[in-house]
Amino acid sequence: MTDWTEQYRPSTLSAVRGNDKARDALAEWAKTWDDHREAVVVHGSPGVGKTSAAHALAADMGWETVELNASDQRTADVIERFAGRAAKNATLAGSTDGSGDGRQLVILDEADNIHGNYDRGGASAVTRVVKEAEQPIVLIANDYYDMSRGLRNACREIEFRDVSARSIVPVLRDICRREGVEFEADALDRIAEVNDGDLRSAVNDLQAAAEGDRRLTVDDVATSDRDRGLDVFPFLDAVLKEESAEEAIGSAYRVDETPDDLTKWVAENVPKVYEGAELARAYDSLANADRWLGRVRASQEYGYWRYATDALAGGVAAARDGSKGGWTRFSRPQFWPSSDSTADEVVRAVAERGGFSVATARREVLPFLAAMTHHCKPRDLTVAMAAYYDFDEAAVSFVTGSGETTNKVESIVADAAELRESEMEDHSGAFGGGRAAGGDESVDGESAPSGSEGAEAEDEAAGTDDADDADDADDGQSGLSDFM
Repeated sequence: MTDWTEQYRPSTLSAVRGNDKARDALAEWAKTWDDHREAVVVHGSPGVGKTSAAHALAADMGWETVELNASDQRTADVIERFAGRAAKNATLAGSTDGSGDGRQLVILDEADNIHGNYDRGGASAVTRVVKEAEQPIVLIANDYYDMSRGLRNACREIEFRDVSARSIVPVLRDICRREGVEFEADALDRIAEVNDGDLRSAVNDLQAAAEGDRRLTVDDVATSDRDRGLDVFPFLDAVLKEESAEEAIGSAYRVDETPDDLTKWVAENVPKVYEGAELARAYDSLANADRWLGRVRASQEYGYWRYATDALAGGVAAARDGSKGGWTRFSRPQFWPSSDSTADEVVRAVAERGGFSVATARREVLPFLAAMTHHCKPRDLTVAMAAYYDFDEAAVSFVTGSGETTNKVESIVADAAELRESEMEDHSGAFGGGRAAGGDESVDGESAPSGSEGAEAEDEAAGTDDADDADDADDGQSGLSDFM
């Protein structure tokens, strides 16, 4: 039996349902590509029509298509061999005349599965490809923020929102008529409601319900919702804006994240929705969740997770005064493990310099560094941190939250380089630079003290250094010793 999702894939952009604004933006991007020559990222939940829209766009423009799946073509050399070659050639036949008929659209699916470290340069390779491409490229992603920052910055962004049940029903009705299937309106409504947001899944359910029967009734449609997983962003919407405490707890159990991780997600995003007394009550619940998580870490008794879930989901939902409307751009927790190469480099530097594990550096050390140097204040401490870890502008920006290209960050990195050089000069004698081979070190032609006298002299010198350090501290100056 033919797959209806493929058979009835829209052949033109005008047939794409439920995302009119995004559809029009994609068409405008294609029509003006010769003027801007940028790649575009089309992102949104699975099943909302992203890939179908890309193919429909190519059909409207008369472009050939080359489709790659990033999760299958992981290494940098493979990505450059295929996506790079396809982007720079005008057509598979080799035409390079640049005319409309000679264009081809490169569609790179699952672009959020390309990661710099784990895919051996994949993210940087694709970033180079999209910057240098001689042909239009559409990158398809479920989670825009799973893509590297460099790749995001190199592309335009178009978001496809979840398809409403109201937009799904006409599509189901049209398929039934083409297939000669009689239907009850309530049956289509039921399928649309169960699959609210996911058009592809709704078509699959329709085909399963109508198979072997030329009439579709409500009784033919499963009366209970399928066990559908929930992504973290819809979960945040549910908890922070819509659901009751009981419903929010149920939603938390549908998300494929641990209570530890969900607590971080909620804590990062609750200030974007709550304020005042609501926010205070929500933080009380998150603190309670954190206490239960602490007991889990201490006892390894994971049965306590259910109490953490009650607090982070039910408690936070109960803190809300009524429902909330509008759309909110939720973000990842600030120190969430990500594919961004800068984040990985910063964590690695902190771990290696401090002798920590990467997990400890990310979860326990990095948050303290960020709190101490937020927006590069105090400046002297930020300079000392940058010098101690040998951070560049991107790393300082990541830790402090300040703009990477600002004069403030650039001057901090410059001062950190001077501080490192100064500290290296001050301590160069520790590596044996002043003692001649086979003889005693002398100062102004006199022999250096030895034995107990030498030890006393060293103690006195150490005391002088300590006093100098105290004076420096009084002056408000910070050196590398603050991080040793």
